[in-house]
Amino acid sequence: MDDLSLVRDHSVYRCVMGSRAFGLATEASDTDRRGVYLAPTPLFWRFDKPPTHVEGPREEQFSWELERFCELALRANPNILECLHSPLVEHLTPLGEELLSLRGAFLSRRAHVSFGRYAASQHGKLLADVRLHGAPRWKHAMHLLRLLQSCLDLLRTGRLTIDAGPHRERLLAVRRGELAWDEVDAWMTRLQEETERALSGTPLPADPDTARVEDFLVRARRASAA
Repeated sequence: MDDLSLVRDHSVYRCVMGSRAFGLATEASDTDRRGVYLAPTPLFWRFDKPPTHVEGPREEQFSWELERFCELALRANPNILECLHSPLVEHLTPLGEELLSLRGAFLSRRAHVSFGRYAASQHGKLLADVRLHGAPRWKHAMHLLRLLQSCLDLLRTGRLTIDAGPHRERLLAVRRGELAWDEVDAWMTRLQEETERALSGTPLPADPDTARVEDFLVRARRASAA
């Protein structure tokens, strides 16, 4: 079985991500698809294991094998957690429905660290652009601001919302380069400071519910082997 067949024949969940899922799409926006497939259990009995991820078959499409996806979600990987909360679902099997029902099991205070590290990395790249070119890549600045706002809302409410919501117009103004970099940078700093304050009162548990997720994965593997 080739890698693309795993995605075509064994996907349990597929959604649209990126600007379209965030409510920030323009006419030029790509359609970024992300998904999860369950590799048949017998494939793991061979020396040559199935891939943990696959690109394609469409352009801008990327999928993870279920176990790898769950591992990353338990680590509070921002891209993976947001994938679980996309409002644009294109394909969903009963197993995929059960995966989505576990959204809350993956959420924990670990998000503060994982989102923070990702934001710090992206902010460093923006600063490098400013030093080299006098301006950042505005699209990347917009997405970083949205991510920081999403993290803040998650810590405050215990729920992850990826739609830009009331911040949409100002974020799109950032994308168009209509705000000065100093103003955008100050906005990022303010969100980071608010996130630090929100951590102390967050309703999120310290750790995700790994046992619940593992039980789901084991049942999925057993059912596939039957």
